[in-house]
Amino acid sequence: MTRVAIIGAGPCGLSMLRSFEHAEKKGEKIPEIVCFEKQEDWGGLWNYSWRTGSDQYGDPVPNSMYRYLWSNGPKECLEFADYSFDEHFGKPIPSFPPREVLYDYIIGRVSKGNLKSKIKFNTRVINTIFKNEKFEISYQDKVNNKILKDYFDYVVVSTGHFSVPFIPEYKGMKSFPGRIMHSHDFRDAEEFRDKNVIVLGSSYSAEDVALQCNKYGAKSVTIGYRHNAMGFKWPEGMKEVHYLDRLEGKKAIFKDGTKQEADVVILCTGYLHHFPFLEESLQLKTGNRLYPPKLYKGIVWQDNQKLLYLGMQDQFHTFNMFDCQAWYARDIIMNKIKLPNNNEIEKDINKWVAIEEKLENPDQMIDFQTEYTKELHEMSDYPKIDFELIRKHFKEWEHHKVEDISTYRNKSFSSPVTGSVAPIHHTPWATAMDDSSKTFLDK
Repeated sequence: MTRVAIIGAGPCGLSMLRSFEHAEKKGEKIPEIVCFEKQEDWGGLWNYSWRTGSDQYGDPVPNSMYRYLWSNGPKECLEFADYSFDEHFGKPIPSFPPREVLYDYIIGRVSKGNLKSKIKFNTRVINTIFKNEKFEISYQDKVNNKILKDYFDYVVVSTGHFSVPFIPEYKGMKSFPGRIMHSHDFRDAEEFRDKNVIVLGSSYSAEDVALQCNKYGAKSVTIGYRHNAMGFKWPEGMKEVHYLDRLEGKKAIFKDGTKQEADVVILCTGYLHHFPFLEESLQLKTGNRLYPPKLYKGIVWQDNQKLLYLGMQDQFHTFNMFDCQAWYARDIIMNKIKLPNNNEIEKDINKWVAIEEKLENPDQMIDFQTEYTKELHEMSDYPKIDFELIRKHFKEWEHHKVEDISTYRNKSFSSPVTGSVAPIHHTPWATAMDDSSKTFLDK
């Protein structure tokens, strides 16, 4: 019998498990599946933990999740085609839920069957090598501190790429008397009330961590960008300046001459695609981009087609794109999809990479990833979902953010699965301090 290893039980790993469950429910014979998860529960980054650094077994904590995180994109754009928000909550809910609500939705989809029995929790994959047409996986049972081995025909890497922080060095860091941290270790904006906060970066985590600090009472928030400013209309107490030059005592000095008192520096400098649990010939090496090279259809490892990667792209689309990838990967494993020859694979990868390299703005990037996801969607039996509506929602969301970065989460969108329109949340995001499910879902 074909044996499949899935590494990671976050959203991508759960999509993979769900895709096999979907086939099995249709009466198809599925392979034997073992999923390895180094945390003690499923959900990946959506598990909030107070821990930073290491867990109790000395393993690096993969989580970057913080308290008060709310979805930064409309929930309608990540809705599962086979499990709507309406089905889970029994009613339409607002478009920008906090973490606890989204986590509940993700887990609700996979909790009904026996998928949990296929997952080895508290288990760290140490090494994966390919020999004699099989993958040999060495893994550690963290609780009993035992090293074990197993053999598989296919490996699906679904570890994501937002858990190993990229931490640069700036002049003056060694003597800076305040706090320096990466957003990976950010847990609670309350810590920075009445503080002068410097946030370095210009992507989603910089945007959200900076807004969080402002919302929960930081004295000032200064965002230093390297290449392009985010350029939003920031609320009072926030500003965006060009690139940190150095720290001098408690002062941050920027390339554009700005000087700012600083109590804390938060590095929102991104993450590394880091796969120390794979032998080198199996490792994807890429920056954060919409189409990583060497992955056919963004999934199949060009040099070994029995190795599949999920969710390795920079992302507008998330959960339903992971689903489309998982359903496609499942069909390769179950011999329903025949891969073309190596020349065709090379040509297809090059075609997508060439288009990606010419993209200039968010609208073009949304179009690119929507076309990619639609192509995948058509190749499997993943249930119907309106990707054209999702494309439209993403573009509207981008424009709402440009209009006002503090209020875009107060907008409402319609479901690409059920068509229902989200109600407006009872409290505007900027004044909603309680992010519990109970408070959010209360009328």
